[in-house]
Amino acid sequence: MSNKVVNILVPVISIILGLIVGAIVMLVSGYDPVAGYIALWNGIFGDAYAIGETIRQISPYILAGLAVAFAFRTGLFNIGVEGQLMVGWFAAAYVGSAFELPMIIHLPLSLLAAAVAGALWGLIPGILKATLRVHEVIVTIMMNYIALHTVNALIKAVSGGGYKTEKIQPTASLRSDFLSQLTDFSTLHYGIFVALAMVIVTWFILEKTKTGYELKSVGFNDHASQYAGMNVNKNIILAMVISGAFAGLGGAMEALGTFGNMTNRGGFTGIGFDGIAVALLGANSPLGVIFGASLFGSLKYGANNMPNAANIPLEIVSIVIALIIFFVASGYIIRVGLQRLAKKKEAK
Repeated sequence: MSNKVVNILVPVISIILGLIVGAIVMLVSGYDPVAGYIALWNGIFGDAYAIGETIRQISPYILAGLAVAFAFRTGLFNIGVEGQLMVGWFAAAYVGSAFELPMIIHLPLSLLAAAVAGALWGLIPGILKATLRVHEVIVTIMMNYIALHTVNALIKAVSGGGYKTEKIQPTASLRSDFLSQLTDFSTLHYGIFVALAMVIVTWFILEKTKTGYELKSVGFNDHASQYAGMNVNKNIILAMVISGAFAGLGGAMEALGTFGNMTNRGGFTGIGFDGIAVALLGANSPLGVIFGASLFGSLKYGANNMPNAANIPLEIVSIVIALIIFFVASGYIIRVGLQRLAKKKEAK
């Protein structure tokens, strides 16, 4: 059995196992798993509105997944996507509301502001990792909390003591009347196309450029890369900066598309943390991230239909998602099982 087939089968089997064990959990908890999954399906694909909202939910997950996957591919573990996403959200909301410019300038500028904010938030752990060898997991996870409280303070400052930023100008909006009407007036916006474009950008950087080759090489073996003449420290910093930029753009999807502003937050969005699971489910490949984000976005939005349609609490869906992550993390066991099964078939 080829590695490509195994790489496809592992996440598929993980999802199936997660759904099966999730059904058992529902059954043991006194809920009807059939009714629960029917309600989940209808919440995702039940009508045009549900489909539009599901696709809208997928957009930031793609970018969060790309941020984590890009860092993984370069040998780094970016746990700070959540914080980078929030600073990107604020930057996009501020630039989108504070200036009056033609749309051809204002929208790209707002997206760029989000990317730069996320990149700068990724720059700090990148520098600490490159110069002092401080582990990026520790720094990035701490910077999530710094981002949360910094953004809340900035919102208060720019709003004159209020709890939310001004609404963005129409010239900075990703909203689409066409897509909204097409999906029965959902909040679907052009952000999905921005996210898909970043998938192509990620693939191009990693697979078709000298920089991408160096980044992956440093991730595989920094000592060998240094011996080959590569600047290891520069590549570590660059990897974290690019990863942070993708995360910042994930925040821009919320600022410029879904909400049109940013309010004070009492906690994390969860999108950045879910991006870790999205990347793992997608095997850290750009194309795989699309499928991982589609699954998580669908489950997150479709779950909202389960309490009303099947009287099943949202916590059950969280359990199903956690089970899928568990089986994905146990992918090595599934992989070994598939390889042994293939060897038995070959022996016969």
